[in-house]
Amino acid sequence: MRVFIPIYLLVLLDGCRQPVNKPFVNPEPAHASISYYKTTGEIEPPGGFTRIPVYPGSFAAWLRKIPLKKNKTVYLYNRSVKPNQSAQFAVVDIPAGKKDLQQCADVAMRLRAEYLFASNQYSAIAFIDFNGKQYKWQGSDNRKQFEQYLENVFGWCGSASLEKQLRPVNNIYELQAGDVFIKGGFPGHAMTVLDVAINNKGKKVFMLVQGYQPAQDIHIVINPMNNELSPWYEVIDAEQIITPEWIFYKNQLKSW
Repeated sequence: MRVFIPIYLLVLLDGCRQPVNKPFVNPEPAHASISYYKTTGEIEPPGGFTRIPVYPGSFAAWLRKIPLKKNKTVYLYNRSVKPNQSAQFAVVDIPAGKKDLQQCADVAMRLRAEYLFASNQYSAIAFIDFNGKQYKWQGSDNRKQFEQYLENVFGWCGSASLEKQLRPVNNIYELQAGDVFIKGGFPGHAMTVLDVAINNKGKKVFMLVQGYQPAQDIHIVINPMNNELSPWYEVIDAEQIITPEWIFYKNQLKSW
């Protein structure tokens, strides 16, 4: 028997919320500063690292072309300023919408859907809710209808359902751009691996992008534990991945 939860309850129950063990947050606010990068792919890797080659037309290649806003201020869906302005390194130039819908897992779904939409892979755009119901994009390149479709997805799908939909990545050292760190609600959170770089010793670093609750601008996060490496994170054999507003565990890495 399927149990259907009203949209407003899904938003409340499956939203991104602060974990009990709140990690350190960089005290330096970012909202007053300007980004010197126009796209995500312009953000330099740490010294000695180079971006891992990706196939043209792939999700990883598309992620490197995402435009960034010049101003680093993160705004909520209602255009008020997010109280915590210390988590972001740069702000992605993709609308947050005017409703409190596009939160954490929704951003992971938005990025995947936008890539498939831009590359005309319309039949591959599909998400499932917690009860297994599929929400499949039935249109073509109609942007207005596509935004309405995504709002419906954001209302019925979330971190709990996306965690079930994605495939586990058993070895964190196999992490790739487009993978998702995800803790299914209730509460839950999700962050997308934006890019990956490697050095001549085989060490990897990666960047993370997120949305949060309430719905807000998508943003690349800083590394609160290593200012010199930030916004990159090193792939190491540690149980926890500590981000500005959430702590993940390495076994919470998933792939499309």
